[in-house]
Amino acid sequence: MGSGETSPTMVTPHQNLLADTPKTPKSMVFLDTPFGFQENADDLTKRIIEYFAHSVGHVPTPVSLRNAQVSGSELGQAVNAIREASWLFAGPGSPSYALKVWQELGVNPHLDAVLSRGTLVFASAAALTVGSHTMPVYEMYKVGEEPHWLEGLNLMERHTGMPAAVIPHYDNTEGQNHDTRFCYIGERRLRILESLLPEETFIIGVDEHTGISFDLDLRIARVFGRGQMTIRHHGESWTVNSGGSATFDEIISHTGSHIVLGEPAPLFKVDPSRVEEMLESGDVSSAVNALLDLDEVDRDFETRAAVHALVTRLGHLAASPRVDLQSVVGPYIEALLQARQAARAGGRWDEADQIRDQLTEMKVVIKDSADGSTWEIH
Repeated sequence: MGSGETSPTMVTPHQNLLADTPKTPKSMVFLDTPFGFQENADDLTKRIIEYFAHSVGHVPTPVSLRNAQVSGSELGQAVNAIREASWLFAGPGSPSYALKVWQELGVNPHLDAVLSRGTLVFASAAALTVGSHTMPVYEMYKVGEEPHWLEGLNLMERHTGMPAAVIPHYDNTEGQNHDTRFCYIGERRLRILESLLPEETFIIGVDEHTGISFDLDLRIARVFGRGQMTIRHHGESWTVNSGGSATFDEIISHTGSHIVLGEPAPLFKVDPSRVEEMLESGDVSSAVNALLDLDEVDRDFETRAAVHALVTRLGHLAASPRVDLQSVVGPYIEALLQARQAARAGGRWDEADQIRDQLTEMKVVIKDSADGSTWEIH
């Protein structure tokens, strides 16, 4: 959505998106990271919940990841909530701030997981993050930095095959006597930014009070709201009006690109949620191998997120009086201890300490010796 995500214009689109989401509204969450740095973050959270409750007719659960200094248990709970969501919303704030926090916390794979089964609604600042490149609006428009891109989440290319940067507020006119189109940066700076993109990468512009629904199964983009979708490549533009649609292949054909769309590439070699399934089935060996595979794919992001989710699950199990600690909780701890040992053997002391700290938060005491590590729950 280009803007107006909590306006009357978007009530019906939100309702339609929810109706098309396969699971019940109980799995609705919204992520507060883009505005997490703002002093009025609590007020914004309240307003968003009230909008969806009173206007849309469904109440999302807030998932709070306002900065990268959250505790391990808080991160684990947030990751689990995202993993279980069939509909996730994020909106106004700062795209560069949201990117920094999400990248540091390893949230990206879990956003992929939402898209694999449900609906992701990113608007305004959050919409800027979904492409291969993200425009740092405030840094350029308010601070005066030279035009440049940040590395985006790249959800767009992974799920549609289209290498694109997304720009909301595309038709903005607030400047009156100066050009504030293209999310406040104007034509001059947009041309510079275009010249910095890889040859095949293009821009998807979303007008204000307008949205684009990308159907990953039918591979078609539908435009809704008041304005247009603009596909721009090296200064040349093609538009689709509200109520219209275009297949992903049609979009590519209007960029002059030589890309041939096929099936999207696998999101990552190992799905973090599979680690938990292996443990629940008693297959500890495969779970450990999966954690080590994740370590090879993306040590900082995917492994960290998977570990936090497992630790939180472990805490829930350990708190249950019906659970036999050795038979049920034990495999989780053993898998995490082996992942920690692999990190220590590889000289990744920060990662090893992080796993230990997370287990300590869950009252798991680790005792290291020359013969290995043992544990007990206090």
